[in-house]
Amino acid sequence: MLEEMVGDKQTAAEPRRWLVSGNTARSTHLILAHGAGLGMESPVLDRMSRLIEARGVTVHRFEFPYMAARSLGLSRRPAPRAETLTDDYRRAIVEVRAKIGPRAQIFAGGKSMGGRIACLAANREPDVAGVVVLGFPLRPPRKPASSRAGVIEGLTRAALIVQGTRDAFGGVEAFAGLTLPDWIKIHWIEDGDHDLKPRRSSGATQDDGLASAADAVAQFCKRGG
Repeated sequence: MLEEMVGDKQTAAEPRRWLVSGNTARSTHLILAHGAGLGMESPVLDRMSRLIEARGVTVHRFEFPYMAARSLGLSRRPAPRAETLTDDYRRAIVEVRAKIGPRAQIFAGGKSMGGRIACLAANREPDVAGVVVLGFPLRPPRKPASSRAGVIEGLTRAALIVQGTRDAFGGVEAFAGLTLPDWIKIHWIEDGDHDLKPRRSSGATQDDGLASAADAVAQFCKRGG
């Protein structure tokens, strides 16, 4: 089931628009925020939401105000600093809790920048059972000194990071130098890029990578982090 909440129009001052994949009566729910450049209806997020939902976890997608305005053609503002969006993510957690009731588990997650913000928000929200990141932006391409390792090294919640081994924002070699807590696990997608897409020469497909990612995410969420 794909449900569009609130209506067709949204501005930063209006109620948030949600895309919900799955039944809100389920016991396990995952919030997925978008990356810096593409909104909640990007092909990768759309496909991942459907795959995770098919494995028994309801997925809630939303857009940060800058992206909501961009999606409506009201603005072309670039993404602000991730840290400034943390409180908006925390409000999204509260909104999901109001929809699903007090007993269900909530996991905070996102693609790239959205996953980074989910990490920051989860550390301040005891209601969050764990964190899911699809392609953590460890460091900008060609800027190896600009590391965001502290965001995940400082996580106080169980977390699953799904990462392509040749992700330009942080592949196997980039993560090898990190000291991560035991409660943070990495699920590697062989030869995957930042969208978990392998090269044709690998013999694998992006569908293979997304299915593997969905399997790992659903297992992580359903076992409680």
